[in-house]
Amino acid sequence: MRPLTEEETKTFFEKLAKYIGKNILHLLSRPDTPHTFRFHNNRVYYLPDHIHNLALSVPRDHLISLGTCFGKFTKSGKFRLSITALDFLAQYAVYKVWVKPNGEMPFLYGNNILKAHLGRITEDTPEHQGVVIYSMAGDVPLGFGVTARSTAECRRLEPTAVCVFWQADVGEYLRAEEHLT
Repeated sequence: MRPLTEEETKTFFEKLAKYIGKNILHLLSRPDTPHTFRFHNNRVYYLPDHIHNLALSVPRDHLISLGTCFGKFTKSGKFRLSITALDFLAQYAVYKVWVKPNGEMPFLYGNNILKAHLGRITEDTPEHQGVVIYSMAGDVPLGFGVTARSTAECRRLEPTAVCVFWQADVGEYLRAEEHLT
């Protein structure tokens, strides 16, 4: 377990900023207890400093996971956010999309969100912007994705057009259980 290098930090924060914007500062400077991002086995973990200090006594090969996994770096050096980061993304999201009840199941099975399934969208959402997907019933976060069109363009689309590209959803906990550590 080590701190992120400058290149890793840049790549990680650029990806995170697509979803939560300047709210990254809220993750780094928490008033309750200081938290930090750490790199272990190509994954980035978000953990309190006191847990990090305790984990230093554990050998690296015996350490499987600790804290919240925000995602992993691919072999090509790109960063992929994991569904385990949804709680933090939902808390600090700048742009949000609400899905109608008939569109929840297709999204939870890994499909894109169509115009027919779109309930609401945050005003002035740009194209190719990271969004957090919520259920219309109870504002429960279901996952996150990237907008295919801006808010203004989504209003003019036909019902079968894609509005949001799927990135991750809570159904992944069941579909990819062995890969989420």
